[in-house]
Amino acid sequence: MESHSSLVITDVRDQARVTRSFDLRLEDPSDSRVEFIPGQVAVLRVQGEEPAYFAFASAPDDPELEVLVKQKAGASNVIYDMKVGDRVELTGITGHGFPLDKQKQRDLVFVAMGTGVAPLRSALRHVLRRKNEFGRLVVLYGARTPDDFCYRDETESWEDAGVELRQVVSRPDGHDWSGPTGYVQSLLDHVLPDLKSPVALICGSQEMIAQTRERLVKMGFKPEEILTNY
Repeated sequence: MESHSSLVITDVRDQARVTRSFDLRLEDPSDSRVEFIPGQVAVLRVQGEEPAYFAFASAPDDPELEVLVKQKAGASNVIYDMKVGDRVELTGITGHGFPLDKQKQRDLVFVAMGTGVAPLRSALRHVLRRKNEFGRLVVLYGARTPDDFCYRDETESWEDAGVELRQVVSRPDGHDWSGPTGYVQSLLDHVLPDLKSPVALICGSQEMIAQTRERLVKMGFKPEEILTNY
């Protein structure tokens, strides 16, 4: 694939408060498919805006590419309002992604906050197709409010596939929420003691990654057992 490819939007779905998912495919069918590692990030450009970064939410072997877009500034704001048939330009792929092939037979603990669920979903979809190659799968997913969780229609199928899913909300006020509250890092204490050979995959803001890393190191994780996607 050349470094610049035109992508056409094939589907748009509301996922959470001011967050939508966009399915994309290459406009030119003769282009070879877009190759990436779960957790890597697409650099997308729309006219008149600086390129913006969106982690792939799809697995590499999914038929369509998928990204989560939160209504913010710049290109995110423009893409958020785009419709099926509109085009965006893929100008590159960045980040190192998650080297899942090196984690065979390990228990995987995915830790994500907010739209950090995009790279988590990419890696999880990849792993669920090769479930016998890995140990236990635990997903810890935090959001500000229950309305900020994405892929709510899918989390049940993750659980059906044997994923241990725990969700936590940091601002439950005024919402119908009976689950745990606080930050996603606080869930680590509950799941890790049961796991034999855990590797943590962290997706979120720099601040959340730093706090989660610090907590995992205190719990005895070695640096190479804490993976980030960029």
